[in-house]
Amino acid sequence: MSNKELDALVEECIPLAQLLEKSSSFPAKLEEMFLLQKQLNYDTNGANWELGVNKFDKEINWLRCIHMEVSELIESTPWKHWKNIDAKPNMKNIHIELVDIWHFLMSYILQETNVPKAVSLVNTHCIYKVVYGDEVDIKLMINESEKLSYIALAIQTGNMPTFSGIERFIDQFFRCCKISGLSFSWLQKLYIGKNCLNKFRQDNGYKEGNYKKTWNQKEDNVVMMEILESLKDITFQNVYDQLKERY
Repeated sequence: MSNKELDALVEECIPLAQLLEKSSSFPAKLEEMFLLQKQLNYDTNGANWELGVNKFDKEINWLRCIHMEVSELIESTPWKHWKNIDAKPNMKNIHIELVDIWHFLMSYILQETNVPKAVSLVNTHCIYKVVYGDEVDIKLMINESEKLSYIALAIQTGNMPTFSGIERFIDQFFRCCKISGLSFSWLQKLYIGKNCLNKFRQDNGYKEGNYKKTWNQKEDNVVMMEILESLKDITFQNVYDQLKERY
């Protein structure tokens, strides 16, 4: 092998090596997300939320939540054949909807198992190469996102066992992230931001209907994205403090 060929081979391997180096931190990041989700569910729904009922005796149905969030993701694309057929997809909102799905998918996993087992189930799915920009296939993204609804409905109707359904969910979710350009690193940062926003909403009257979702003519999700893009160190407390300042 010539030096030129060797250099080319090394250059090809560098992105993989960098990804593998990053992946060493994935278990800790997954654990942090699952613990944050568990705490949010406890704060929002009460101590025994895993039993499928919240502290107000309201049914909790994570599968329905996932199904509904998938429809919101699709609404961020120009899927309609009768309206705005040349419109561009709102990729930022698509990523936010994927993070919302991730909230509910983690909750469903935690309803069925514990945090260490959840991390073990998800960890091997976090290494993937994302598709960016013009390479994103919108039709494929819509079709693959809909499969998350199919899995939810299959479990709900008893046509798929819960545990194998969870494995299918995890695999399909990260496939959706990959083809929509959402890296695991950005998923984790967006999750911290959205988890923090969800906690902020609850602390400011969301459940009671008193929360203002529009801040100075901007939706709170947009404000949250601006905060994430402005912060070098994205932690729950940093994001919460910024939300409190801007509300």
